Amino acid sequence: MNLNISGHHLEVTPAIRDYVTSKLSRALGRFDSVIDAQVILSVEKLRHKAEVTVRVPGKDLHSEAVEETLYAAIDLLADKLDRQVTDHKNRVRDHAHESAKRQVLE
Repeated sequence: MNLNISGHHLEVTPAIRDYVTSKLSRALGRFDSVIDAQVILSVEKLRHKAEVTVRVPGKDLHSEAVEETLYAAIDLLADKLDRQVTDHKNRVRDHAHESAKRQVLE
C-alpha cells in the first residue's frame, strides 16, 4: 500500500507524517486490499482541513474533516475513515454470492 501525504499551504513535518501514519494505520489495517491512500492537509486562516482518498478494488473512499487544530482534524478524519472502511468491508462480505454449484434448484 502506498501512502502519500502532502500539504497545501503547510509544510508536512516528520511529526505530522508519523501522526497521520499511526492514526490511519488503524483504519487501513482492517481492510487487506487497500491499493493506495492519498492524504492532503491544508490550512486556511483558522481552519485546518484534512482529506483522504483511499483506493480499494471497485471503489474510492473519500473523507474530509475540518477543525480548529490540525491534530483534531486528523483524529476526526481517522474516525470517519474507520467507519467508511468498516461499512465497505461489511457490504462486500454481505453481498458475496454463493457459487452456482452450491445453489439449490427449486
